[in-house]
This record gives sequence, structure tokens and C-alpha cells, in this order.
Amino acid sequence: MSLIFNKKYKLDTSENFDEYMKALGVGLVKRTLGNSASPVVELTKTDDGKLALSSNSTMKNSLIVFNLNEEFFEETIDGRKVHSIISQDGNKLVHVQKSDKHSETTIVREFKPDELKMILTIDKITCTRIYKPVD
Repeated sequence: MSLIFNKKYKLDTSENFDEYMKALGVGLVKRTLGNSASPVVELTKTDDGKLALSSNSTMKNSLIVFNLNEEFFEETIDGRKVHSIISQDGNKLVHVQKSDKHSETTIVREFKPDELKMILTIDKITCTRIYKPVD
């Protein structure tokens, strides 16, 4: 199985996201907003062959454009400044974020025709988020 491009997925279920955000140091107000958001995620390719991963919601939008296996600077939705690298493992994107101020974070996105499964990990806290295709 490979990555799925140009397909939109909307958040359907989320487990342990508040604890994950607490571990990142996200304050109560931003956690409350984050827990109420239902982002739509889409993976596309740019004209120059890079990958683009967007996450859009009524609260905030983000877009990261990257080459696989190449480190890049990223400012996360919660405002952290990190050095990231994203690799591909079959139908999964493995996204590692590193910072001097925070523990390493790993986000695994598994693309399937009927869902996008995200597993987010920091320290020993794991969050699972399931996205379903948008018609």
C-alpha cells in the first residue's frame, strides 16, 4: 500500500488528545480550543515534487511543505518551533519533531482509502486520532 494523495479526511474520533497537549505544555485555553476543533487533513504534491500536508479547521490552518527524509524547520499549530523530518514507511508518514525546549515528538500518519489514522507520541503519552474521508 502507498500514500494517498488529494483525498481529504475529517477528524472523527480522538483519544487522549488533552493529555498529549498537556505533555507538550499547551495551556488550558488552547487545549480547550484544540479539543473542540475538527480539522480536515489532506496530503498533496507540489509542482516541484515536494509533499504538502495541510490541516484546516475553523480554529486554525496549517501547511507544511517538505521533501521526504530532509530536515526542515516547522512552527507547529500550538506555536512550538521544531526541527522536523518526515519519512515514508509504506502507507505511513513518520514525522519526528525535535526541539531544545521540548521532548521529541513522533506523529505517525497511516493512510488508507477509508481512514487516516494518526498516532501522536511524546514521552510515554500516546494519542490516537481517526479521520474519515470527506465526500
